[in-house]
Amino acid sequence: MIELTDIARDQIKEMMKEEEEGVDFRFGIQGGGCSGLSYAMGFDKDVNDELDTVKTINDIPVVMNNQEIPIVENTVIDFKQNMMGGGFVVNNPNAIVSCGCGSSFRTKEAVGQPGDC
Repeated sequence: MIELTDIARDQIKEMMKEEEEGVDFRFGIQGGGCSGLSYAMGFDKDVNDELDTVKTINDIPVVMNNQEIPIVENTVIDFKQNMMGGGFVVNNPNAIVSCGCGSSFRTKEAVGQPGDC
């Protein structure tokens, strides 16, 4: 599926403390962004057993839509801190085009509708 670096795991765990109990980290994609697809991250407690896969990755329960798994297979999620603050960095080896902001991409198999970054 995907990989979470230790620093990304720590950041997600910290954020989960502010959520209600029983939520999982959801990672996926949505249409939009200047390259056609963008990454979606959030917390979810309504997992659909028919549509979703839940796997514990680096001590974090990660939920992904089954149809999106091939698009983000082997993706590494990291967290980088800099002078302007911090944010998650997604390295998707399946992306053939990524926009300058780093949150939008396109793969050979999946092309969304380009929009604003």
